[in-house]
Amino acid sequence: METVHTNSPKAWILAARPKTLAAAATPVLIGCALATAEGWFQPVPALLCFLFAFTMQIDANFINDFFDYLKGSDREDRLGPERACAQGWITLNAMKHGIACTTILSAFWGFLILFFSGLEMIPVGLLCILFAFLYTAGPYPLAYHGWGDLLVLVFFGIVPVGCTYYTLCHDWNWNVTIASIACGLVSDLLLMLNNYRDREQDLISGKRTLVVRFGAKAGRWMYLMLGITASLLCLLFLFNGNPWAAILPQLFLLPHFNTWHHMVRINKGRELNKVLGETARNIALFGLLLSIGLVL
Repeated sequence: METVHTNSPKAWILAARPKTLAAAATPVLIGCALATAEGWFQPVPALLCFLFAFTMQIDANFINDFFDYLKGSDREDRLGPERACAQGWITLNAMKHGIACTTILSAFWGFLILFFSGLEMIPVGLLCILFAFLYTAGPYPLAYHGWGDLLVLVFFGIVPVGCTYYTLCHDWNWNVTIASIACGLVSDLLLMLNNYRDREQDLISGKRTLVVRFGAKAGRWMYLMLGITASLLCLLFLFNGNPWAAILPQLFLLPHFNTWHHMVRINKGRELNKVLGETARNIALFGLLLSIGLVL
């Protein structure tokens, strides 16, 4: 990689981890598709939901970068993509200001969303910001005690899908529940793969992820079953009179099985970062297939 100057625009772009923004966009896309299917899509609140999701994702990336470095998790033997604080691209003081800015900007987008949803969304927005910090910060960082996968299910599935739909439609129904859980399960593939790749380093750091707790073999099977369960869950749309939303997500299984095979074959090391790219692509594909199926 070419030289990255400290606190430069390029350094901030790398720290924001733009490749992760697809994971933030997918649940909002599904929420919009649910609303579109019922004739309630509105471009302005939909855009605000996307902006809130993007900004919160960047905020969480900054927070994780900062606190993982302070806790000594981003050591020289790190296998994943390089982190900004650990590499010296962003100084700790500058990252504090970056976290403050993205947190305030997230709160601003959330405030604007209230004009289309209602005051009942305030606790949801506050919880999003709070858990972005609790994930790696504080005396009991949730990611270090095996809670990361549940948080992904909630904050990359149930909350963004459901709250996007609620903002547009002021309602919640069975279709929203199915889609939000399926989205959360698929989104967890990225975290599961990260934890699988980093299992040896996490064990040294005292980071007790599910893969560290139950072993590499369990991690491989959990990765596979997350994708299968999400796809099969969509079959419930058959009972709601929406066959396309049930059938199209099953096409996701072919690339998912192929990616899982690559993961098993590589097993360990930095080469698993190639599988990370495939996994991100598969998540976006699942979101697109489900969204098309819902609209059809």
